[in-house]
Amino acid sequence: MPHIRRPIAALAALACTFAALPAHASKDLADKKGCLACHGVDKRIAPTVPFPSYKEIAARYAGQKDAVDKLTKKVLEGGSGSWGTVPMVANKATVTE
Repeated sequence: MPHIRRPIAALAALACTFAALPAHASKDLADKKGCLACHGVDKRIAPTVPFPSYKEIAARYAGQKDAVDKLTKKVLEGGSGSWGTVPMVANKATVTE
């Protein structure tokens, strides 16, 4: 695909199986960028952690036309309030990944 891949594509697509995902939404990229340290794929990394799984994120943002832009901004800049009071730190991933 000629479009620029975004680091957050993993958040929207990893909720399903990794084998069927496009190349820009891979578990390897999520692991490389440190996303899996806080976010599980199908469920939270522990029941008491405030960090949502990719599946939860995909469900919340499903059908929202601006989801990729919103989530890309959240990953690149960090923020809080979407999933509780614990902030998400900015990730140094680049937009081309």
